[in-house]
Amino acid sequence: MEILKIEHLSKAFGAHVVLRDVDFTVSKGDVISIIGASGSGKSTLLRCINLLETPTSGSILYHGKSVTDGSISAPKYRSRVGMVFQSFNLFDNMTVLENCMVGQIKVLKKNKRDARSTAMHYLEKVGMAPYINARPRQLSGGQKQRVAIARALAMDPEVLLFDEPTSALDPEMVGEVLAVMQQLAKEGMTMLVVTHEMAFARDVSDRVVFMADGVICEEGTPAEIFGDPKQQLTRDFLARFRRG
Repeated sequence: MEILKIEHLSKAFGAHVVLRDVDFTVSKGDVISIIGASGSGKSTLLRCINLLETPTSGSILYHGKSVTDGSISAPKYRSRVGMVFQSFNLFDNMTVLENCMVGQIKVLKKNKRDARSTAMHYLEKVGMAPYINARPRQLSGGQKQRVAIARALAMDPEVLLFDEPTSALDPEMVGEVLAVMQQLAKEGMTMLVVTHEMAFARDVSDRVVFMADGVICEEGTPAEIFGDPKQQLTRDFLARFRRG
């Protein structure tokens, strides 16, 4: 079942074109990793899909309906297509539990009891239940990111977008976040992940999309992209990664 369809998507900031004519689809249960050098348009693509940026042209269809023509409420759509950010974006003035409840109450109109129960379920799932009364400043980066994932899951999304979820973390904390994401993939969560973690892209994804200069250069299974890339740009990028 096709959930998202991106057609001829372009995004420019003034004269600077960041995305040009991007096409791809996301179907139920897909785990898609988007890889590429910094500045290749990966994060902008995710931000357009989540309506944090307005595409310059092209369309984004959610179950066949356009989300870029203003006919759908952005908060409602974002509750179905959730996003986990590089910098966590937690509310510093709220506890861990409140962070995971607020969207459910405001957007999904849930009562406090149900919101709390859902929040607790997902905080337990990511191993953060012991920290429900902590504030974000009391947590490590890995813990904050696990709370951010729980918060996104509590909205019961159909698709989760991850924008470089481990790049702001100390190396020893990367594993704890990737383990949560790996578990979600195993459980059939539909995920679109912009990442520099090549092992995750290779071992966990169904599909890998390689972007360069705002376009999709190559797309395929991990075996195709990592084992036998067709494009020279892809080969060069992966060679740099292997040397690194």
